[in-house]
Amino acid sequence: MGWLAILIPLVVFVVLGFVATLLFGWLIPALGGDLHSWYAALLKAAFILLGFVMPLAGVLTWMERRQSAMMQDRLGPNRANVGPVRAFGLMHFVADALKMLFKEDFVPANANKLLFALGPVMAIAPVLITFAVVPWGSGVCAGHLTDRLTDGQLAQCLDTGGGRFQVVHLEIGLLFYFAIASLAVYGATLAGWASYNKWSLLGGLRASSQMMSYEVTMGLAILGAFLVYGSLEPATIVQAQGDSILHWGVVTQPLGFVLFFTAAIAETKRTPFDIPEGESEVIGYFVEYSGMRFGMFYLAEFMEVIFTSAIVATVFFGGWQIPGLHADGFVAGQMPHWLVCTLQFVAWAVKVFVLCWFQLMIRWTMPRFRPDQLMRLGWKQLLPASLANILITAGVVLALMPGAK
Repeated sequence: MGWLAILIPLVVFVVLGFVATLLFGWLIPALGGDLHSWYAALLKAAFILLGFVMPLAGVLTWMERRQSAMMQDRLGPNRANVGPVRAFGLMHFVADALKMLFKEDFVPANANKLLFALGPVMAIAPVLITFAVVPWGSGVCAGHLTDRLTDGQLAQCLDTGGGRFQVVHLEIGLLFYFAIASLAVYGATLAGWASYNKWSLLGGLRASSQMMSYEVTMGLAILGAFLVYGSLEPATIVQAQGDSILHWGVVTQPLGFVLFFTAAIAETKRTPFDIPEGESEVIGYFVEYSGMRFGMFYLAEFMEVIFTSAIVATVFFGGWQIPGLHADGFVAGQMPHWLVCTLQFVAWAVKVFVLCWFQLMIRWTMPRFRPDQLMRLGWKQLLPASLANILITAGVVLALMPGAK
């Protein structure tokens, strides 16, 4: 019966997304807006956020506790039954959500009420927004679901109004990601400062300094992929990688992958980079938060894990690409369009899930860095390595250009 624990939140989130899109579909024409473009974007946003990200974030909270228990020879979550359904403690994240909903929402007397309320919003909103540029498939041609489409026919269909599996197609997609994701620094800083608590302030300062330090390495590490594939648009990068593993970013940019993935883990403030939340050293920046305000910080962390995995899968592991799979299937003309779209989404989801699992493994395997070690790693080791990666990549690309001597 464990499948019910995953199916129930999935159905709930999908129904909420359906109701929300219907509401906006009625409201936008009433305000004089363009129904087609807005409605399509809302449907895609509801699908990826409410149908994939939110259920997976909830399951990850269970996975982390269950996995840590297995690695430490403990029982872990094994209660929170719903009738006869125990499902190895899978319902614990549902119990956590209910507890946070009904828990007292405490606000310190001397806290800045406005900024105190803004902190959790600034922590979770950038993560939600950045999912708009993540592609989870090549796209769908609604009138050709049972047809066998070639790569050229699919590209032509998408250029003339087909539905891309991406909320928004931006030529500066990765720059948009960095611009919006960097706003999460304000969430940690505001939460620490507005709480009127010197310990939370110290945690907020540590969090902001760490996030800003490793954002530099993240940006430079991704430049190598830009030099190789010639684009900052995530879907274009996936198309450029193709269905051959030899063209994937992890092969063409192995150092860039290691640098970006390391910096991304530090950006999410997870072990071994969890100094802002290290209880043995300093109280976290959200120590004064309770109820759903704390729940927003907690959920944002796991959503960042999913988004980090999605970006790494997109740039370095071919996104939705499967070795040997083209628009018409593994063998020319043998697979209908709907089946190819399904396989592409499943491939993308599996890659994201495996990368999420890998981040959980890191959390319960490696010890925490000291503050001086963390800053030294970021500024004196990862940053020079990312600059060297750009120079080496640029040299190789220049040498391989047609007409290069």
